[in-house]
Amino acid sequence: MTSYSCCLILLLFTWNITAYGPNQRAQKKGDIILGGLFPIHFGVAAKDQDLKSRPESVECIRYNFRGFRWLQAMIFAIEEINSSPTLLPNMTLGYRIFDTCNTVSKALEATLSFVAQNKIDSLNLDEFCNCSEHIPSTIAVVGATGSGISTAVANLLGLFYIPQVSYASSSRLLSNKNQFKSFLRTIPNDEHQATAMADIIEYFRWNWVGTIAADDDYGRPGIEKFREEAEERDICIDFSELISQYSDEEEIQQVVEVIQNSTARVIVVFSSGPDLEPLIKEIVRRNITGKIWLASEAWASSSLIAMPEFFRVIGSTIGFALKAGQIPGFREFLQKVHPKKSPNNGFAKEFWEETFNCYLPDGSKTSPASTSFHKGHEEGLGAGNGTSAFRPPCTGDENITSVETPYMDYTHLRISYNVYLAVYSIAHALQDIYTCTPGKGLFTNGSCADIKKVEAWQVLKHLRHLNFTNNMGEQVDFDEFGDLVGNYSIINWHLSPEDGSVVFEEVGHYNVYAKKGERLFINENKILWGGFSKEVPFSNCSRDCLPGTRKGIIEGEPTCCFECVDCPDGEYSDETDASACDKCPEDYWSNENHTSCIPKQIEFLAWTEPFGIALTLFAVLGIFLTSFVLGVFTKFRNTPIVKATNRELSYLLLFSLLCCFSSSLFFIGEPQNWTCRLRQPAFGISFVLCISCILVKTNRVLLVFEAKIPTSLHRKWWGLNLQFLLVFLCTFVQIVICVIWLYTAPPSSYRNHELEDEIIFITCHEGSLMALGFLIGYTCLLAAICFFFAFKSRKLPENFNEAKFITFSMLIFFIVWISFIPAYASTYGKFVSAVEVIAILAASFGLLACIFFNKVYIILFKPSRNTIEEVRCSTAAHAFKVAARATLRRSNVSRKRSNSLGGSTGSTPSSSISSKSNHEDPFPLPACAERQRQQQRGCKQKVSFGSGTVTLSLSFEEPQKNAMANRNARRRNSLEAQNSDDSLMRHRALLPLQ
Repeated sequence: MTSYSCCLILLLFTWNITAYGPNQRAQKKGDIILGGLFPIHFGVAAKDQDLKSRPESVECIRYNFRGFRWLQAMIFAIEEINSSPTLLPNMTLGYRIFDTCNTVSKALEATLSFVAQNKIDSLNLDEFCNCSEHIPSTIAVVGATGSGISTAVANLLGLFYIPQVSYASSSRLLSNKNQFKSFLRTIPNDEHQATAMADIIEYFRWNWVGTIAADDDYGRPGIEKFREEAEERDICIDFSELISQYSDEEEIQQVVEVIQNSTARVIVVFSSGPDLEPLIKEIVRRNITGKIWLASEAWASSSLIAMPEFFRVIGSTIGFALKAGQIPGFREFLQKVHPKKSPNNGFAKEFWEETFNCYLPDGSKTSPASTSFHKGHEEGLGAGNGTSAFRPPCTGDENITSVETPYMDYTHLRISYNVYLAVYSIAHALQDIYTCTPGKGLFTNGSCADIKKVEAWQVLKHLRHLNFTNNMGEQVDFDEFGDLVGNYSIINWHLSPEDGSVVFEEVGHYNVYAKKGERLFINENKILWGGFSKEVPFSNCSRDCLPGTRKGIIEGEPTCCFECVDCPDGEYSDETDASACDKCPEDYWSNENHTSCIPKQIEFLAWTEPFGIALTLFAVLGIFLTSFVLGVFTKFRNTPIVKATNRELSYLLLFSLLCCFSSSLFFIGEPQNWTCRLRQPAFGISFVLCISCILVKTNRVLLVFEAKIPTSLHRKWWGLNLQFLLVFLCTFVQIVICVIWLYTAPPSSYRNHELEDEIIFITCHEGSLMALGFLIGYTCLLAAICFFFAFKSRKLPENFNEAKFITFSMLIFFIVWISFIPAYASTYGKFVSAVEVIAILAASFGLLACIFFNKVYIILFKPSRNTIEEVRCSTAAHAFKVAARATLRRSNVSRKRSNSLGGSTGSTPSSSISSKSNHEDPFPLPACAERQRQQQRGCKQKVSFGSGTVTLSLSFEEPQKNAMANRNARRRNSLEAQNSDDSLMRHRALLPLQ
């Protein structure tokens, strides 16, 4: 069974060797062998395998000068390590390098040779197999280039834990250590590159792009990550297409149609140069210009694409390039390449033929095709395209420096440096094994691996814990995903004015170590759009929305396709393409263009506005008139009219009116907490004080006139002290209401934003509407009582008939405050205060005018009526009128009784009053009353009033019917005369009160 296995494996290995002849590999013996996978060709020739005979290996075509330079970088690094006295001394590194032809199948063929050799060594078949050309196992592989190829290789190498260090595979899928256990790389993964692409699009304020990706493990994951980043930045994707170098013409035509019909000008491409080349050729054929190409690092500097004949189509390319490194002595090493001087490099012969477009006579190709090649000033891709023309033979003396090819473009070494770094990473891992101290190793119990019998999995363990400083002084260590974090350069394609070639101008960089928002730097002054323009192209689905507007969604369209909608009132946008309008702060409102917020208009009943000035003038006028009346009453304080109106209460009443007019001023001006707490109590207490004074005055006069005979008790009861006490008690109730109000729910200044959007009304929040209702209700209650007494006293003597005017004033008061309630409830803002001020002023002017203006008029303009005689005469006239009414009532009663008793038709007593002239009058009458009395002694005085006329005289016409009738008449006349005398006595008693 063992012999059978040996033969089987040897057969496999022999087949693999046949597939890769001596000219298809670079190989050198050593103590430790490193494998290498490089794309020396861009692809393989299409060949239909009909299986009528044994299938043959497909032929690789289109020579890749860059791939050969990468291979040279690996050989240079190995030779540099072998010559180093400090790194792996006494150890020699060998290599086995194969061409992947940029295809998975060729890469797997090469990988099988690595695996097969390792399996032969693991079976220890030396005693069965006498192999003089035995090559040690491959303990690590450098490669491959494309992510799709590396994915296939990693799956195979991972089965045997053979470490694979890639220099150009950047797919983020390869960071999955559960699937790719032995994969590491010296290039950043595409996750950072996709983020950088989205940052560039956001930087130039583009939001409408198309995407194209290679249909492999490089393009698909890269563009998927870009979509995720674009979605976070509100970038919309118009189309998304997949391409491949093996796509048929119809598929390419469809993709080009999509690009041509799209309104997106920016196209993000995650692809390699060979995969993108067929698409670009078709776009050039159709002359589709005006597109901006955002290139991933796999094709951003590819000489397959960066060709002068393509520049008019893709001249606006912005791409990513890896950070360049320095490899001392590498330039000289590249110049020394020669088929005769490179016996271990089976690719040198083909390189020589492709470079000088000739063929070596001892070469395997008998009729090689001529190849054209192109130059790039950055590290570009070069290709040889076969034709039917024959090449001349090579002399072997050609000068490599005389020909410009991508192979000699070493000005910016990016992938080449990654290859160099990958080899050194493996070498330092081997150095760690070589210098390992037992007990401090990475293996069980701190053991170390044997450098002479080292196995691939042991090298993988040390690579995962690798940490060294490279030749540029940078720290190199793989993270937990086997990646190295690196930065990107941002390049822009320019057309060289010297030779018309495409050059790559560095216009910025992307630092993945910086914090978010500070990673991208672009120098816009260096960018040329389309090769000549400095103006940034427009690639948006909709035109920018100006400040003051926001983006509005259009139904059925992507979010990047929008219409511009004006910001509503109270909101603003101060930037272009605002997604939403911002609300203005509470005290601000949007300006006319909605581009900013301005302070809201502050409104209150101000002193300076016309309405405030008018109300203030009326209040001052009221204060002036009240003060004038008070001055008149003070100056004429000893006159009968002032005395008759209860001088002391009149002073207090005028003072309360001054307070009423003054309290209206608290409602004007900007409300403050203290004014809000003062104005309603001041108004309420002032009016209650005023109404209380009027109430006490009216009630006092009414009670005195309704008393039968005023006595000293009446004078004492209605003295000044008691009057002031009653005024105080009535006012004290209002004070208590105000104190409770201010303690439980004090009013305060309030900024009202709800009434009108653009205006802030500064008003007073009353705290408790119930308390305000009690305050006004109590005032109205006192006014109603006062109105009742005033109405009842309306027919008192003329000098006491201010009750009639008080009645009018109370009517005005009620009309004002009844009208105030609906007006107060229906107004808002500053007009609430204005309504209350108008009500206060109207009520105050009504009280002042009705009660005092008539008296001031008499005092100032009718002084003849302001005498004691006039006052007494008026009072006497009132007394006689009262007596006449009493006489009439008694006469009517007597007539009815006489008719009922005797039924006689004799003469009836005359409606006269016998004045007791023969008795001395204890209370002298006023002059006018005396004159009236003297006149009545000789004649009959007629007094007219409501229901009839009564004749006053000093004697009666005696009836002569019968004695009974005479006695009854005399008795009735005696009672009537007594009532008349009582009225006169009341008048005399009132004089001191006046």
